Amino acid sequence: MIPQSPEPSPDCPLCPRLADFRQAQRAAHPDWFNAPVPSFGDPEAWLAIVGLAPGLQGANRTGRPFTGDGAGPLLYGTLAKFGLAEGVYEARTEDDLRLTGAIIVNAVRCVPPQNKPTPEEVRTCRQFLEPALAGLPNLRVVVALGQIAHQSAVKTLGGKLPKMPFAHGAEHRLPSGLLLVDSYHCSRYNQNTGRLTDAMFESVFAQAVVLGDAAR
Repeated sequence: MIPQSPEPSPDCPLCPRLADFRQAQRAAHPDWFNAPVPSFGDPEAWLAIVGLAPGLQGANRTGRPFTGDGAGPLLYGTLAKFGLAEGVYEARTEDDLRLTGAIIVNAVRCVPPQNKPTPEEVRTCRQFLEPALAGLPNLRVVVALGQIAHQSAVKTLGGKLPKMPFAHGAEHRLPSGLLLVDSYHCSRYNQNTGRLTDAMFESVFAQAVVLGDAAR
């Protein structure tokens, strides 16, 4: 059953392993956010960015996607370059950053141990991803960050995975007419290893902007 709200409750019990890990983090770090991380961005967004899950010392600590870890500067810097973010990203929720025309929604809302959600946890959390995306009246393009986010977005939006394989820069037209663009995840690991460069990441958003303009 799809929930009425696209956001899970602070004490969501649906994934026992994640709930136990969340409780352990609350005990260890009582000043952290330590709850399912809500979407962040513009409710009138034409572009949705689907991430994987909160990072332990990033969004799980701060309560905002991609805030406080190594992925944030690249993501928010790129969004600002394409006019999709305003203000200054300071890796904390008290900064004046805001998104314009874009929104970030994680495929899994709670931090998973070792940053690795199980397939069942991804499937379970899809009941929040679906209404989050369905509730965006102007949505035209979705950017998926990484293969797990790609798979969850495709399934959420009615596509068929065998016909829509993940590849950096790949474009897929979903049954609804929405366009999906894939990117390697902007994790610090992918940046450090050279799997994802700034130019590669920016090219995905340049592609998304062109597709969004064409789909107006």
